[in-house]
Amino acid sequence: MTNQFDFYFDFVSPYSFLAHKEIKRLEKKTFFKVQYKPILLGGLHNLHGIKAPAFIPSKAKFMIRDCKLVAEKKKIKFKFNSYFPIKTVDLMRGVFIAKEDEFENYYIDKIFDSIWKDGLNMNDQNIIDKVLKNTNINPKTFFLRASGQSVKNLLRKKTDEAFEKGVFGAPTFLVNNKIFWGQDRLDYAMAEAKK
Repeated sequence: MTNQFDFYFDFVSPYSFLAHKEIKRLEKKTFFKVQYKPILLGGLHNLHGIKAPAFIPSKAKFMIRDCKLVAEKKKIKFKFNSYFPIKTVDLMRGVFIAKEDEFENYYIDKIFDSIWKDGLNMNDQNIIDKVLKNTNINPKTFFLRASGQSVKNLLRKKTDEAFEKGVFGAPTFLVNNKIFWGQDRLDYAMAEAKK
């Protein structure tokens, strides 16, 4: 029996935030272990030739309302970020540095919360730096490492690998080579993992 599955995410995705919050709740009371797989959603969309919902006015309007509805139903503190879309490439590269330094979970929580709970302008480097400083991370050193060519290549590689597996959006759960797309498919992913 599989007791883990993959979670493809990008901080830019409010649905990834909602899925992340649900995963954290479930991990406390179940045997599941979720492997976080950072990707660059914009890059993935480009590979597939997809236009993101955020850039289609009617879908963007629906997405805002829908995210608030899901958050309310799941009792998740959520605020649709007024600075959306957030440019997350550097923040996503930071996941690899955080993993290397063994504070990946903490970093992911903090960045997700800063964007989708606190509504901060994470397009502003001064605000990003302040968020990191408040968590005892030296932003200058952190982003210097995150901007290294090897880290850039790694995020690109992980995005390409997701594309090759058929992943086309975030959040996506991959279990037993089966794709479950959307935060509302977490239960389906868990059911598949139990098989």
